[in-house]
Amino acid sequence: MPNILITNDDGIHAPGLRALVDALAGLGTLSVVAPLTEQSGKAQSLTLKRPIYVEQLAEREWGVEGTPTDGMILALHRLLPERPDIVVSGINFGGNMGENVYYSGTVGAAMEATINSIPAIAASVAWKKPDVDYSGAAQLTRKLVRLALAEGLPQGVLLNLNVPQTWTGEVRMTRQSRKITRNNLEETRDAQGRAEYWLKEQFVRDDVAPETDFAAIFNGAASLTPLVLDRTHEQSLNHLSHWLATLSKK
Repeated sequence: MPNILITNDDGIHAPGLRALVDALAGLGTLSVVAPLTEQSGKAQSLTLKRPIYVEQLAEREWGVEGTPTDGMILALHRLLPERPDIVVSGINFGGNMGENVYYSGTVGAAMEATINSIPAIAASVAWKKPDVDYSGAAQLTRKLVRLALAEGLPQGVLLNLNVPQTWTGEVRMTRQSRKITRNNLEETRDAQGRAEYWLKEQFVRDDVAPETDFAAIFNGAASLTPLVLDRTHEQSLNHLSHWLATLSKK
């Protein structure tokens, strides 16, 4: 039986993670290592200036007082008696597409697994209202996990799955979208009269490339994007090499 590690950034008690645990039952030996509290937007950040505490909540389930990446490192190097065959991160409350893959703790945990040469999937429901239904995304993730276990993934590649709340059943292979949102800062005042700022996101939907993750979701299809760890731009290695004569110390 394969060993499957489940994690997230919404917290170990989040309904999306619980839906994923239920959906993956029977595919292998399941372990859960996830933050005790919500860690959205933590990307691949680490806890470095204080200790990290762990609480075992059930058999093969641990809650971590830290970031999703902290949890992954503890799972791989301390908590699990065996190396996972695959890591599944999610199911996230809200989509992780476009530039948000750089901020997402859900994707960050999957990236940490990929760095350690473990196949990984990040799964999200592109919906941010309380009536979210995780069932469709959970069953699609189960199918994807079975395929990944059977066929493997390329080295250094993770899969980023986003499923719309109202899903047509179609799945598209997509590219990561460029930024199609704008950042808005909402200013309020606290009880002491100090300015405080809330980061908001506003969609700009009139410039969405048809082959991208956002385009799939806007059309009711699930989006499956292979993300690569190596961010080296190969063409620039040659294109900018003539700078070296000026930059090198004489």
